[in-house]
Amino acid sequence: MGLSNEQQTKMWAMLNQTRGQIGLTAYKDYIFGILFYKYLSEKATNWLEDVLRGESWESIYSQDSTKALDYMKKNLGYAIQPNDFFMDWKKAIDEDRFNIGMMTDTFGHFNQQIAFEAKVDFEGIFDGMRFDSADLGATAQARASVMISMIELLSSPEFDLSGEDTVSDIYEYLVAQFAVVLASDMGQYYTPKEISDVMARILTFGREDKESFSIYDPTVGSGSLLLTTASYMKNSHKRGMIKYFGQEKDATPYRLSRMNLMMHGIEYNDIYINHADTLESDWPDGVVDGKDTPRMFDAVMANPPYSAHWNNKDREDDQRWREYGVAPKTKADYAFLLHCLYHLEDNGRMAIILPHGVLFRGAAEGRIRKALIDKHQIEAVIGFPDKLFLNASIPVCVLILKKNRVESEILFVDASKDFEKLKSQNHLRSEDVEKIVDTVINHKEIEKYSYIATLDEIKENDYNLNIPRYVQTYEEEEPIDIVELSKEMVELNSEIKKAESDFLSLLDELAITPDTKDIIEATKAVFR
Repeated sequence: MGLSNEQQTKMWAMLNQTRGQIGLTAYKDYIFGILFYKYLSEKATNWLEDVLRGESWESIYSQDSTKALDYMKKNLGYAIQPNDFFMDWKKAIDEDRFNIGMMTDTFGHFNQQIAFEAKVDFEGIFDGMRFDSADLGATAQARASVMISMIELLSSPEFDLSGEDTVSDIYEYLVAQFAVVLASDMGQYYTPKEISDVMARILTFGREDKESFSIYDPTVGSGSLLLTTASYMKNSHKRGMIKYFGQEKDATPYRLSRMNLMMHGIEYNDIYINHADTLESDWPDGVVDGKDTPRMFDAVMANPPYSAHWNNKDREDDQRWREYGVAPKTKADYAFLLHCLYHLEDNGRMAIILPHGVLFRGAAEGRIRKALIDKHQIEAVIGFPDKLFLNASIPVCVLILKKNRVESEILFVDASKDFEKLKSQNHLRSEDVEKIVDTVINHKEIEKYSYIATLDEIKENDYNLNIPRYVQTYEEEEPIDIVELSKEMVELNSEIKKAESDFLSLLDELAITPDTKDIIEATKAVFR
């Protein structure tokens, strides 16, 4: 059901009241980290209640700490020692014995108690929190005071994490809200939910019942595209049925994406998020013993940085780009697209968000686009309104591709006119999303909205995919009836003259005094 507007407003107001003088950029790492640790603590507490059957964790731990911790790690991927739970911090605060060292010790212990097979999922996930940082305060006491405010905030009823839906709703709301207020810092990691929905529904159409499904986002950000795509699969709630893969260059979203996935109830052994530059470092198991053995995925989705600079030197032999060409060093858009396509299963489908320039720019990009079209790999081009994204006002397009496609025509959709304006941002309504998805899935032609272009038409346009070349949205103005317009002008002049005459009559009826004589005469002169 999601959080109500009232809940959201109250949560954000409380958060701002408790952060004191700390800037939101620094604050976000701590609030997300502590919220995630609270989630892990409560997950471990619930598990312990099920397996201990009335015995205390302290008692079991005191008998054989290694065996006890290993058992928890085997089941959860991590272990938490007695007195290191989130509720232990809150208890220490209530008893006036909390200090910043308790948190330092807790996370030190946690990092030592990660299962080997879960290292990639948990390692460094709390590194954004520095408990000796001047961002929190100049003294240990000042830093402890900030931590106390955060712990008490997250202990309030508004941040009750009972139920996985509530956990994920709170996390998604905070990610979205921080993205709004820190657009330059976090906006690039956040894809509007409406565009995510469009991509996810197209990618999963006809495959919702698959027993197993692998999804990959090479610029994973906060993980929203992965989660939205999985949400349309019927087996998304079953452990092991969906495998989530992603790669992320920047440390902050690398941490956020793993937290986000786990707080949506996804088990660590279904998550494979790698910390690397996608263009510099292909998926880790791409080359094994000198042989290229790339990992392939059922669906690939991406919202890469637009027209980014990259090192394109000596890339001609890279398997990802060999058959198409290398994208220019000042515009990596097609490098990301071809990376996604390369990792797509033969019967898979991909969706990527890009600037409109990829549809018509020439030179190296024109040659890549021509190769994709000649191989029949572009299925649809969807144009969206501008100002949908927090950190970019430009309009974007989504390209839908298949690796082994027989049909050669391309569907063009101009969805740029259908939206709702909210303050400085535009927003896709549910009916706008529905129309786009229905048009693409059912391959519909709609006047002034969508058009199916044949390969010959595209060739005639020199492989230019600019949407206005195919979808004509021009509205002809109705012809002007000169006779009718002349009649209206005559009538209007007549009405003006009558109004002037009535006004002069009113002036004649006014009593003239020495003070008003000059003003009235001057006014009459204007209308005569």
